[in-house]
Amino acid sequence: MLSALSPPLRQYMLVTANYCAFTLTDGALRMLVVLHFYSLGYSGLAIAMLFLFYEIFGVITNLIGGWLGARIGLNKTMNIGLLLQILALGMLLLPAQYLIVPWVMTAQALSGIAKDLNKMSAKSSIKLLVADNAQNTLFKWVAILTGSKNALKGVGFFIGGLLLSLYGFSTAILLMLLMLSVVWLLSLWRLKADLGKSKTKPKFTELLSKSRPINLLSAARMLLFAARDVWFVIALPLTLASQFGWSHWAVGSFLALWVIGYGAVQSMAPLLTSKNRLPDGRTLTSWALLLCAIPAAIAIALEQQWQAETALLGGLLLFGAVFAINSSLHSYMIVSMAKSDGVSLDVGFYYMANAMGRLIGTVLSGWVYQLAGLTACLWISSGMLVATVLVSLLLPKRSARHHMAPHDRA
Repeated sequence: MLSALSPPLRQYMLVTANYCAFTLTDGALRMLVVLHFYSLGYSGLAIAMLFLFYEIFGVITNLIGGWLGARIGLNKTMNIGLLLQILALGMLLLPAQYLIVPWVMTAQALSGIAKDLNKMSAKSSIKLLVADNAQNTLFKWVAILTGSKNALKGVGFFIGGLLLSLYGFSTAILLMLLMLSVVWLLSLWRLKADLGKSKTKPKFTELLSKSRPINLLSAARMLLFAARDVWFVIALPLTLASQFGWSHWAVGSFLALWVIGYGAVQSMAPLLTSKNRLPDGRTLTSWALLLCAIPAAIAIALEQQWQAETALLGGLLLFGAVFAINSSLHSYMIVSMAKSDGVSLDVGFYYMANAMGRLIGTVLSGWVYQLAGLTACLWISSGMLVATVLVSLLLPKRSARHHMAPHDRA
């Protein structure tokens, strides 16, 4: 069936399938680790520390991985990412008495490297599969890739909670390892060789972006994702489990549905935003401004005990929808702004900032939750979103010639 498709579309489907399969295991692994170690009596900060290396190495990997992808090809960096995730899962198959904190942190470090190699490769590949004059097609393809990835991450949360409840930690890890091994072999066989390889060998000194718009967009992305993770990663699931008495199954299922819905909204971003213009700095500012008030409103409701559980869940759903559009707009803009030759250098730098935001958010989520609870995390989130708006105001606006063409094609 794949052979009947055009070469760019065939590669796009392979890249998307690869990325989504990886993300399925990544989401399940995150939920498994959070819930399993919480059940063992770990505190919120201790659980956050398990992901410290995951996020730190994500920062490093995006920066170096972009340079590596431009030198050896994105197909190779994508396949290396899959292999490293398989190795990380294998490390967690040891008996429970050997799963000490340093070992789990090391496995998470490998997983963080794997995830960001895979994501950087997938996002960069799309730039090379769409013609420069087909910007609305690029917007749609990036939105579909990003949305489908996050929808499957939600499915991964669901699977993680389900497998932990049904089979326990080790069996769940083994099943994911076997599935991902099949995907890795398929990727080695079918993904185009030398995809994204730069015509010139970029120097290591070219890692940092020299583009002011890309630097500003990267700063906005860092703040945006720190604002999400400061309350979503650790504080939210532990609050649902401890304060509201939710089971592992219920926490995993709800967060799964949230992320699936989040991914669905991301995929529809081209339809939900302006149909007459491509996204620019003005678009990002407007949507970030809309997002600012939501965490603050949830925090006020929790402080005043106004239907606390309903306010939290309803606010989370609204936050997810608006955040999804913000994220999708960002993802399109970096792919659009990146230069075609050595595209992974710009995309890698940008996702380095994304990983830095996740790192800041994850550590703060565990630390602030332990000191002051979920409400404090929400206020910090709102403050970070105000900063996102201020940075977005400095991003360039598109001229009339960049308006969306009605019928452009890849």
